[in-house]
Parts: sequence; structure tokens; C-alpha cells
Amino acid sequence: MGNHLRYHSLLTIPHNYQPRPYQLPILKALDSGIKRAVAVWHRRSGKEKTFINYVCKAAFQRVGTYFYMFPTYAQAKKVLWDGRDREGFPFMGHFPKEIVKTSNETELRKELVNGSAVQLIGTDNIDSVLGTNPVGCVFSEYAMQDPKAWDYMRPILRENGGWAIFDYTPRGKNHGYALYQMARSNPEWFAEILTVDQTQALNPGDIDKERKEGMSEELIQQEYYCSFEGVQFGAYYGKQLQLAEQEKRISHIQYEPDLGVETWWDLGIGDSTAIWFTQSTGREIRVIDYLEASGEGLPHYAKKLQEKPYVYSAHHAPHDIEVRELGSGRSRKEIAQSLGIVFQVVPNVSIEDGIEAARAILSRCYFDQERCRRGLDALASYHKAYDDKLKDWKSYPQHDWSSHAADAFRYLAVGHKTTQAKTQEAVEIVYYSKDEGNQNWMAV
Repeated sequence: MGNHLRYHSLLTIPHNYQPRPYQLPILKALDSGIKRAVAVWHRRSGKEKTFINYVCKAAFQRVGTYFYMFPTYAQAKKVLWDGRDREGFPFMGHFPKEIVKTSNETELRKELVNGSAVQLIGTDNIDSVLGTNPVGCVFSEYAMQDPKAWDYMRPILRENGGWAIFDYTPRGKNHGYALYQMARSNPEWFAEILTVDQTQALNPGDIDKERKEGMSEELIQQEYYCSFEGVQFGAYYGKQLQLAEQEKRISHIQYEPDLGVETWWDLGIGDSTAIWFTQSTGREIRVIDYLEASGEGLPHYAKKLQEKPYVYSAHHAPHDIEVRELGSGRSRKEIAQSLGIVFQVVPNVSIEDGIEAARAILSRCYFDQERCRRGLDALASYHKAYDDKLKDWKSYPQHDWSSHAADAFRYLAVGHKTTQAKTQEAVEIVYYSKDEGNQNWMAV
């Protein structure tokens, strides 16, 4: 890992760490001045041990704030703050007590004696660190994170000359895949994939044991051979989106001025609001745009809709839009109407039925790959909650950054199905034939 930094005569940093041969290329690249690095490494390859030691070293090379980011705060605490390596050594023990000034268990933050600070963060609450000025960031399990976190941090790191490391195993062809594809062709980035064949950290017998114990071949390929070809396990819409990719239904979709645009909303209160924009012709549903923001009221979204070039034919929202607020006594439906948005209420069905409707309707959808990129990433990431104790999937979705886009799409599926049924019913009523005997029009 380059030269060790000697803190005093008895202590060197990194502390109690000797990199394995396959971990050296990325560390040498970072030591040589590379500021962006992508490490797609297989499970149990030593990612966290490697990069927490790099953070410790970097914190003594340059005084500043360093963030180590996980998809959630709970994961950050479990995996790294409280976690241990295979020999039982605590990961945070790589910060020896002699260099730690204070340690905050709640904030998962260590203040070091030289003035640097290292904090573990869940990107599910990235707003909590907005306005800070980190000079180094590790995005652990980036393929499962909200990519918005990187969008927040990248201008800061660009301005202050900071660095960023992204480490993960694949979760299908989502934003993690896109980042790796970009990095491997960008000379300013370091990018590598390490499988068990390359590292030999596990032998073929270990993989065979996983197979015999019931691990699927698709999961083995993902976790140990870093395959992007599968879908995220537990994902609700992975296979449907994979088929959409294969059928070229995720591409550039032209807005058609002669077709009305419908919007489909999931309205957050203290949370994100997500909106899908669609045009329909025949059985095709053209998903032409996606909008998401957090911490904003209805006037913000009304303004955003007005700024777009679309002619709107309908706006749809879930049933709770009709609930009256205690303070004003008005519902958000009434507030929206005062802003020029007249909502139709989507029928209230169970989450399970809504997910099935979304799975079914995805075969009819064509997505604009650029304007809908965040929404597509969210749909690909939307997954069942996992029970760590039972080692099995739960029967309901995990609430995370992907939920808002997925909920709005669920309303799209349920609302489209209902609208189509009403249209078919109306057509049946107006179908007539002419009785040649008395020239009267008679319903069939």
C-alpha cells in the first residue's frame, strides 16, 4: 500500500494490515494520483478491510473529512463500525487508540488527533451531510446505493481535489454497471473486476459447497464471478426490465405533440415525490420522462410541469391525496387544483396486487433511457426486504431510495388498467347495428 506513515516510533499507519497481492493495483493507482476508482470485487475479497485502511492512511496524508458510505446507516454500523474480519479483528481497530481523539457511537464518527475526521454514513439519509466538505469518499456496495449520493458529492470532490472509491459486487445492469462501463474507458479512472479465479481468495471447493448448500448458479455467478448479466436477487422487476433491454424498449423515445401526456405521482410529505410521464397509443405505453425531488411542496412540482413542453391530458395520484391536512383543513388534491393540477384518484389496491399489475404492464412499456434513467435505476433496485435472522426474503418491499419511483409506477399500472377497463366498457355501450326492418339503431 505504498509507504507506511510512521506516527511515532512504535506505530505505523496502516495499522495491522498487509494487503493481499490482488489488492495492490488499486492502492498503487490511488497512491500515484488517481482520484476516481471502481472496484468490482467478488464477495469475501476483503473490500472493506482494504478501503478502511486506505481511508486511515489518507486521513493522515491530508487533514480533512472522510466519508465511508453504505446504502443504509444500519448497514454501516453492522458491517464496518461493529464488524470484524475473518480473524476477529475489528475493522475500526485499524484506527489505533493513539490516533483517535474522540469516537461518537451514534454518529459513527471518529475525530483524529491530527484534525481529520472519518464518518460512516448511510446514503439513505444523504441530506444529513449536505453542506459538508469531504475530501475523500468510499461508496461501499454502490450498486445498491442511491446514485444521487454521488451526484451530491462529485462537485465537492471536483472542487477540492478529493477522491472517490466505489466498491461493490454487481446487481444487474443498473447504475453500478453504467459506472463501471464509463470508468473502464476513461483514462482518469481506475477500474477493475476481480473474480475468485483471479484472486484465489476462495478455491473451487468453496464454491462447490455453496452449490450443494442450495445457492443458485445465477447468484454464484453474480457474487463470486462478478457477472452483470443476472438481476438483483429479490428484485421485483429485474426480469421484466432485462427483457425490455433485450427487446430495445429502453432507448430514445420521441415526445409526440399530438398525444396527450399523463402524469403518475407518488406524493411524499417529508419524503421524495416521484412522477412518471407517459403517452399512450394502442397498447404501447411510452414512458417519456421522470421527475423526482425531496423537501418540496406542490407549488414546486406545478412549476416544473409548466416548464416542460408537454400538453397534459390527465394527472393521477393515490387515494391519500384526498386526506385533509389538520392545519389547513384542505386536502392536497384541493391545493393541487388551485395550482392548476386536477388529479384523478388511482384505485386503492394492495401493494401485492399493484406489484403484479406493474409486472404485467412492463411488457407494454417503452422508456426513454436518458430522461427516465433515475426512475429505471430505481425500478431495477426495488426489492423485497430481507430477514437477516431467517436468511430469507420477506413478503413486502424494502423501503429505501427506490421506493418512491416504484410506488409511482405501481399507481401507473393500476390506473392504466382501470382506465383501459372503463374505455372498453364505454365502447361496448356504443357498439350498434342497424335493424334493416325498421331502420332503428339497436344495441348489440
